[in-house]
Amino acid sequence: MTQTMATSDLVRQAAQAALANLPISDPLQLGEPTSDPAQVRFDGIAVTARFTGTRSGDVLIAVERALTDALQNSPLGALDVSAALAPALAAAAESAGPVVTGPGQPLESATALAALLGKPGAWVVPLLHQGVVRALIGIVVTVEPAPATLNTPHYPSQEELRAGATATRPAPRTAIRNGLDLLRDVNMDVTAQIGSTRMTISELLALNEGAVVELDRAAGAPADLLVNGHLIARGEVVVIDENFALRITEIVSDETVPPLS
Repeated sequence: MTQTMATSDLVRQAAQAALANLPISDPLQLGEPTSDPAQVRFDGIAVTARFTGTRSGDVLIAVERALTDALQNSPLGALDVSAALAPALAAAAESAGPVVTGPGQPLESATALAALLGKPGAWVVPLLHQGVVRALIGIVVTVEPAPATLNTPHYPSQEELRAGATATRPAPRTAIRNGLDLLRDVNMDVTAQIGSTRMTISELLALNEGAVVELDRAAGAPADLLVNGHLIARGEVVVIDENFALRITEIVSDETVPPLS
């Protein structure tokens, strides 16, 4: 029989570790941990992941639907909720010890919570702001030799869920902040691009030290500033304290650049 270990102290540690990495700027307080599915009612999107290492198990983070809607309708295009929550998932999993966290899987919160709390020893703790549950952290740790590879657990698909009852979404709260505010703490990849070109594999293999690659941009032309691959500004390359930097000379609006396909 598989032994399990997960306590209210462990889920508190996981929640504390995840707090600093959650893309929610409002101060959050830990609620009372529970292992009773009947006490967990939350409408939102959850991301679950498997972790392996000195221990193995599953970790879950559920966030309010307003945040996931804001990610989908970001001014920079649709953003992946799994990527936004990946740092918090890893931090929560590492509260169980030295582990490696697998890829996150987004699910409806009701489905993910039922799957997690159906495992022996699973616990969930709510994160509250002004008495309102804004997120949930859940974890279950299995005391067994870590598997050689990361295995993502099976959760019911959307087609399987349609066979069951459809939960009714609650009316949106008027206190929810606007979409841009909800995205302020999401990490983004920022890239400065001075040009690009296309090459065949044989041309790439022929490159050596001293080779010159011609780019599709004239000397002195402004460089592009991209956020998650989306062009938002142009500027000139400068050197500050022996480091390259980009001085912004033009902000690119949605009217001047067609949306990415």
